[in-house]
This record gives sequence, structure tokens and C-alpha cells, in this order.
Amino acid sequence: MIKLTNSLGKKKVQLEPINEQKIGIYVCGVTVYDLCHLGHGRTFVSFDMIVRYLRYRGYEVKYVRNITDIDDKIIKRSQDLNIDWRILTEEMVEEMHKDFTALNILPPDYEPRPSNHIPEIIDMIERLIERQYAYISDDGDVMFITSAAKNYGILSGQKISKLISGARIEINEAKRNPLDFVLWKQSKPGEPAWPSPWGMGRPGWHIECSAMNSHYLGTHFDIHGGGADLIFPHHENEIAQSTAANDGPYVNYWMHTGMVTVDKEKMSKSLNNFLTLRDVLSKYNGETVRFFLLSAHYRKPLNFSDENLMVANSSLRRLYAACRYANNSSTYNVHENEWTIRFMRAMDDDFNTPQALAVIFELAKTVYRSYNENHSETALLANTLVKLGNVLGLLGQNPEHFLQKQIDSESEFITKINLKILEREEARRNLAWSQADRIRDWLEQHGVEIEDDAGKTRWRMKTNI
Repeated sequence: MIKLTNSLGKKKVQLEPINEQKIGIYVCGVTVYDLCHLGHGRTFVSFDMIVRYLRYRGYEVKYVRNITDIDDKIIKRSQDLNIDWRILTEEMVEEMHKDFTALNILPPDYEPRPSNHIPEIIDMIERLIERQYAYISDDGDVMFITSAAKNYGILSGQKISKLISGARIEINEAKRNPLDFVLWKQSKPGEPAWPSPWGMGRPGWHIECSAMNSHYLGTHFDIHGGGADLIFPHHENEIAQSTAANDGPYVNYWMHTGMVTVDKEKMSKSLNNFLTLRDVLSKYNGETVRFFLLSAHYRKPLNFSDENLMVANSSLRRLYAACRYANNSSTYNVHENEWTIRFMRAMDDDFNTPQALAVIFELAKTVYRSYNENHSETALLANTLVKLGNVLGLLGQNPEHFLQKQIDSESEFITKINLKILEREEARRNLAWSQADRIRDWLEQHGVEIEDDAGKTRWRMKTNI
């Protein structure tokens, strides 16, 4: 059985879906006012891995990942750029999808936006007012009454009394309580606005997710996820308003990904170490970045450095070198069950990708040993290697293509290698063996591995297992 760490209670528990083999998952998505950053990559690769694995284990998963397209940051950025907020969000959504495609993140089943779900949001706010969990403030905003919520702080461990004592009330603030949060905000001239019973306005951030996930998954569903930075106040406020608006339980399992550091420092624009995914993908191929993001447990902190990305690239090359022996045959492999069981044992334990990758690397070594000792089993073992890698969204490319494209195909180095290969082939045709050997030595010294096959020479960057 699959076990996962539930942030609600902070314990590892057994996954027991509400509807047997069907699982509903909602993950808080990107606020699309700028390019996605490395932390986004970490979160959405992690949940892509989780969804892939649950489907591999036979579950029917309905995966909802929203896009926040109404937000103060979006409004400010569009005003700074002097463009319509809708143009900004469409451009940023397109860029987000480019980055996610490069990371081999599969599209969710649903990708809702608050701007398309205003009626559902208004309906939920009306229920909260009717149930006396919300009020209309003096400035016309609709506010949630945090003190009326049951078990507020159950997810984050925050205590209302301590939060109030540490709060600072703004001079002209219309809140009754400093912890109350906005459900519907009156729009200023030039800001996005929709008609509502409380005038022209727009939804608050927290209510957007509650309204959308209940629309797609019902008021009680299995898994809600996001980055650890969303635990408080966003997810705490979601629990408060959702349980107040609807009868019965809300979410069974809360899952959160760890933070990303850069050279062991918190990623921050003020520290000049803020990295967008586009920054990273301009230097490293998407699968290498995905491998790096999966190399640590999804709940643990992950440190970015060029050295760590180079290690990830080298590790992935070693796996692809073993994948060369796969033949994509569906022939039964007596060893496949053994490796699959070990892989699943790791993944069933809270989606432990570091341990699962350790199994995959051991399998890659076995591929090489079998090639030297029992050639007939090599393809079968390599087929298993590819299958298990695919579960994690890895090893889906043609191995030869991947290994050869590690260096820019238009670079001077590639050109020089190809010229050397041609010179060596000419020397071999002329029986100039000493010259051919000297060229081979040069290639080896520059990390190039060559293989002569049927009069043609193939090459790749050298890999070691």
C-alpha cells in the first residue's frame, strides 16, 4: 500500500482513497504575472511525478492544477507595463506551458482560472455570509470572520491568540479583526472587475481555490498540494472557508514540497540569486533539470548549484548509456518483476524518488554486467530500465540522440569531432592504422567514446558506470 506524509498531522499515513481506485488531486498553480521560477519547477515536477505514479499503480486520477489570473501582483505588473491584464496573463500562461513542456510535465486534466469561475466564487461567498462566517466591511469588501472558524490553525499549528497579539492593524483598515481576510474586494478604476451583490469587484486569492476545487472535485476530495510556503496563510484559510461554507470534511491529505535554495541560500531577488526556469533551461536540457528536481525527496529542501546540475547531467547520461541496449520488446523478463517490486517499494514509501533512482542505477549496472556475462538478457533488463524511468517522466528520448545532443550540435567542438571521425574513417580505409589510432587517442582524451559498426563510426560523450 502507498504511504504518504500528511501535512495535516505531520505523520506518514496509508493512502485510502474516498472512492476506492479513484483519486482527486488539486494543486495550487502559478500566479501568472512573470516567468516561472525554479521553485515552481520543483513543485510541479513533484506533483507530476506523484500523479504519474498513482496512475501507474492503477488509480484513476482526476488532476486539477489552477492558474491564478486575478491577483494584486498581476494588476500591478500590467499597469507597470501599460498593457491589459488579460494580455499579460495569456502571455505568461504560454511561457509557463513552454517551461513545463521542457520539463516533461504532463498537462493536468483541468486547468481552471478564477476569471472563468466568478459565479461559483460569488455563490460560495453568499453561503459564507448566510452562515454568518463573513461580513461586508465599511469599505465594501467582503471579509471572512477568522475567529468564527472551527479549528483555525489545524494545518499550520498557528494559534489565533498569538497571531492577534503579533498583528499590526493598518490605520484605516476596515477589518473587525486583524486576522480576517478578504473574500471579495471592491475594484478601483481600471482594475479587473465583475458585477456582484456587493458591487463591482474581484475575488480574494484564498476563495478562488476553494470555489474551483469544490467545483471540479466536490466539497470532499483526497489530496490537496502545493509548495510549503502556501501552508500559512493560504491553505489554512482554504480549510477555514471551505469547512464553513460546506458541510462535512474537506481534504483528507495535504502534501507540500520543500523549498529550493541556490548555493545553500534562500532564493531571493534581493540576494541576486533568483532563478527563473528559463534561466536554468537555457543552460541545461529539460530532462537534466527534471532529474535534478527528483533527486531529493519532494518534501526536503533542494539546493541548486551548477555543480549539482552537472552531476545530474552526468548521472542521466550514465542511465541513457545503458538504455542503448533496450529493444522495446514486450517479451516477458523474469527479472522485471524483481526490479519493479523494489522500485515500487521505494515509491510506495511517500514517493521516495531518491531511493527509486538508486534502484534504477543499480539496474543500469546490471545491464552492463549482463552484456559482458550473458548477452541474451541485456535487452530485457534495459527494457525494464526504460519502463521504470518512464514512470518518473525520465528516459523517454532516443538514447543515441540524447547522448549526442549533450553538446550544442552547432558548436565548434562538435564540428571538430565530426571532422576527426571523417579523418579516422579515411585513415582506416587507407590502412593507415597508426594515424587512425592517434585520432582515437585524441577523441578519448577529449571525452569522446566511439564505436565502429558495419563500416560506420558512432560517437557519444564518454560515460562511466
